Amino acid sequence: MKVKIYTDGSARGNPNGPGGYGTILSYVDPQGTEHIREYSQGYKKTTNNRMELMAAIAGLEALNKPCEVTLYSDSQYLVKAFNENWLDGWIKKGWKRGKNEPVKNIDLWKRLIKAKEQHKVEFVWVRGHDGHEQNERCDMLATTAADSDALLDDEELGD
Repeated sequence: MKVKIYTDGSARGNPNGPGGYGTILSYVDPQGTEHIREYSQGYKKTTNNRMELMAAIAGLEALNKPCEVTLYSDSQYLVKAFNENWLDGWIKKGWKRGKNEPVKNIDLWKRLIKAKEQHKVEFVWVRGHDGHEQNERCDMLATTAADSDALLDDEELGD
C-alpha cells in the first residue's frame, strides 16, 4: 500500500516554550476509498527539531503493515538526515556529529529508524507554508497542540 505522510513541528519560544507536532496520513485502500488520519500532541518544553522528528515518528508508528511511504516535511533537519546520509555518518561515528559533539535527540532518531525499518520510505522536502492543503493543515495541528492545555512532559521523548 502507498501512503503519504505530511508532517510539521512547532515550538513556541524555542527552545524553552511549549511545542507540538501535526501529522496527516493519506492513503487509498484496495477498494479505492481514500482515507485521511490526523495525529497531534503538545509537549511542555521542546524544540522545533524534536517536534519535526515526533511528527514523522507518529506517522510511521501508526502504520500496522509494511507500506511504501512518501513523507513530506518542511524540516531540512529531518530530510537532510536521510537524503544526505547524516544518519549513516552519525551511527558510524558513534552518534557524534563532529570531533566530540554528540548528536542531539539520539533517542528520537533511534525511534524514527526503528519506525521506518519495515517500510520503504522516501523523504521529500517541501517549502514551508507553500499553500498545499495538507501541509497547512499539519502546521495548524502542530500549532494548536503547542497551544493546548493537554501538554505532555518532555521526559516521554527521551534525551
